[in-house]
Amino acid sequence: MRGRLRGGLGLLGPRHGRHTLPAEQVDALALPIGDDGVVAGVDAEGRPAVLGLNRPTPYDVVLIGSLWTAQVLALRAAATGARVAVETGRPQAWMQMVHAMGGGHNGLAVHEVGRVPPQGASAGTPVLVVRDCGMRPPRGRVVSGPWQSVLTLLPYLSPVAPRLIRQARLVGVQRISPDEAAELGRAMALPRADVESLPTLADGVTLWCADRDRQYVMTQPTDAETGLLGNPRRMD
Repeated sequence: MRGRLRGGLGLLGPRHGRHTLPAEQVDALALPIGDDGVVAGVDAEGRPAVLGLNRPTPYDVVLIGSLWTAQVLALRAAATGARVAVETGRPQAWMQMVHAMGGGHNGLAVHEVGRVPPQGASAGTPVLVVRDCGMRPPRGRVVSGPWQSVLTLLPYLSPVAPRLIRQARLVGVQRISPDEAAELGRAMALPRADVESLPTLADGVTLWCADRDRQYVMTQPTDAETGLLGNPRRMD
């Protein structure tokens, strides 16, 4: 896809004074660091795709995809300094991550559904709430707010998906069935090419959509992430 997904992938950073560069040196310019946020993967050109999750305004994300991808994003959010609160009906699926990160004392805590306490998010301690509550997640007690984003994981396109998608600022879609793709295409006004591609996406590939912007991203795990979570997979 062309350009960065400004609605969700890539948070504009601080402004600084202008710098000039002779035109003949432009081709030699390389910037190894992208915008602030969580590196969700790489785009079709191999450039880092960055999710700007830490924001001063409420930010809701819906991921129709795998537990694996949600866990990678949670790990990477914690690595940026955010506290991660996981609301889940399958705590055993998250325990390996909790133990690897110091037993819940190093940025990641797991809570039962409906039992997430107030997080006290601030600019200095941003929070990501991951809602892994199945096909029909109940309305959460802890919602998005300043410096507190909420990522809701749906394994498939469920009956509550249209409502969650309407409320979300960013939607990620991994491989789904042709029928689900057609339904989602109508709900999100996706181009036909995207609708046809969704049932064929490889493991680890996500179509991220914000407003009218869309970008395919491949999440490539680090060695440490592979050792902890295994290889990318759509099914858990």
